[in-house]
Amino acid sequence: MTTTIDPSEVAKFEAMAAEWWDPNGKFKPLHQMNPCRLDYITTQVAAEFGRDLKQPRPFAGLRLLDIGCGGGLLSEPMARLGATVVGADAAARNIPVAQLHAEQSGLTIDYRNVPAEDLAAAGERFDVVLNMEVIEHVADPLAYLTACQTLLKPGGLMICSTLNRNPKSFMMAIVGAEWVMRWLPKGTHDWAKFITPDELCDLITRAGLDPVDRKGMVFNPLAWSWSLSDRDLSCNYVTASVKR
Repeated sequence: MTTTIDPSEVAKFEAMAAEWWDPNGKFKPLHQMNPCRLDYITTQVAAEFGRDLKQPRPFAGLRLLDIGCGGGLLSEPMARLGATVVGADAAARNIPVAQLHAEQSGLTIDYRNVPAEDLAAAGERFDVVLNMEVIEHVADPLAYLTACQTLLKPGGLMICSTLNRNPKSFMMAIVGAEWVMRWLPKGTHDWAKFITPDELCDLITRAGLDPVDRKGMVFNPLAWSWSLSDRDLSCNYVTASVKR
């Protein structure tokens, strides 16, 4: 397979690697969004595989891939819930940061500096693929999603989140987060690469997966918190799809 990695996008995250676990650093938006993301992920995984979230280590026996794992903000809670986790990232500097934090947290996570295409070509297969805030940074979204589909076992589940492309997302994700609040360096996001929910649904279907759910992740500036919405997919949103 040819790689879908965009070197210029990788370089952006390489430059910020040391700040992954600083809740007030450049990844502050992800730290704030993480409870909302985890709520969606755990609910979808539990429903798809018949797991009881009230039980200790409910995801035991599931093999999970966190693509674009960064410093491990999602990999670590998935490991705590019992999943066998592989964290993959194209930015080499992210991996030692993630490995050190997992070690300090007493967690065993297989972190690798490798693209999704290489994992697929090597025959790696997973019950769950987390594909969170990555697709807007790749060079070829369809080829990338096709690699994700290959990585899933039959009956497997992919969770994919990204940003809608409209004036609101430009104002919030670029003007707000990058220019005004300065949570992220200017140029972290390219609005032209944002993907509408209907476009993503079409891409997922063309890649060989069946979309089964999608929800918005909505920021409330008054409560300074994130929540899931069945109706508001105007900015951040997340989807679930399965490999039949």
